[in-house]
Amino acid sequence: MCGIFGAFAANGALPSKADLNAMAQSILHRGPDHIGIYNGDFCALGNCRLSIIDLSAGANQPQTSDDGQIIIVQNGEIFNYIELREELQAAGHRFNTAGDTEVLVRAYEAWGPNFVERLNGMFAIAVYDHNKEKLYLYRDRLGVKPLFLHQGADGQLLFASEIKALLTAGVAPTPNMSAIAQYLALNYIPQPLTVLEGVQ
Repeated sequence: MCGIFGAFAANGALPSKADLNAMAQSILHRGPDHIGIYNGDFCALGNCRLSIIDLSAGANQPQTSDDGQIIIVQNGEIFNYIELREELQAAGHRFNTAGDTEVLVRAYEAWGPNFVERLNGMFAIAVYDHNKEKLYLYRDRLGVKPLFLHQGADGQLLFASEIKALLTAGVAPTPNMSAIAQYLALNYIPQPLTVLEGVQ
């Protein structure tokens, strides 16, 4: 299953190491095999890993490019990762693991931010491109794998696989009464709303 979390702040106001660890602990049930955290100047990425494909420590997340400029965490399963891996190997890319997350790293290197259009699977993916100082967040087309966002008044963006990780990072648990009303009328909350104000 796995869980991802993190933050992006152009002003460098990222959550503290303690807050990032607390975010990880709040969703540890999603991936108890390994906690990995990248903490940079403008971006922090974390993953709680449930080891399924390539059980080795080398497949732990975050996964990075050889030059350390591309950092990726993901939750999910890429159904066509073997085919993508073969295509990337034929183009000259070398692999150090047998996991599907490294395939995402090489795919981003080869095809850029639109690499996601080649994926068949269920996923939530965070890619930090240190060269561009940009964070890309992706979710599968049907939203099978969850991805919750909070944009703070200071411009800081928080994301996580579960809302509780956002609350751990300091997001106020203020009910979204409009969303609750829609739930009572429709029996679901239309996207991008959630039950909490400021969480999409």
